Amino acid sequence: MNGKRRRLLLATVEPMLEPGERVEVATVVNLSTVSVARTAAFAAASALLSGGMAVIPTPTPMYLVMTDRRFFVFRADPVFARPQEHLMTFPRDGLVRSEIKERVLNSSFVASYPGYEQCLRIVFPLLGRKDRNTVAAALPLARP
Repeated sequence: MNGKRRRLLLATVEPMLEPGERVEVATVVNLSTVSVARTAAFAAASALLSGGMAVIPTPTPMYLVMTDRRFFVFRADPVFARPQEHLMTFPRDGLVRSEIKERVLNSSFVASYPGYEQCLRIVFPLLGRKDRNTVAAALPLARP
């Protein structure tokens, strides 16, 4: 993320921070919120209907800010550097992740709370590997 985008994002997050809370990562990611079962079913159905090619829903670019206590998600404006809107905030406590899936142009993992069916797939672009590693290190691996 370039300096201007980062400054504008941090200026947006600053008033939302609790006393003593500090930002650890601010990055651009793609997110998709779906259940694990729904994603698997959609991929299987698309593979059957297309003769073997699986299709996965395309996520939307977002700003992800990780602090020492919470995650903040903002819709990214594709034209201007300023975040469009605050979409959600959720605590880091209790959040776990899957193994990292490496691809040619990106990598991803699924973040979830144990016992909940809903999960959040976080996709990092190729240039976001350093941020991915920082976020992944902050979340413990989910136990099978």
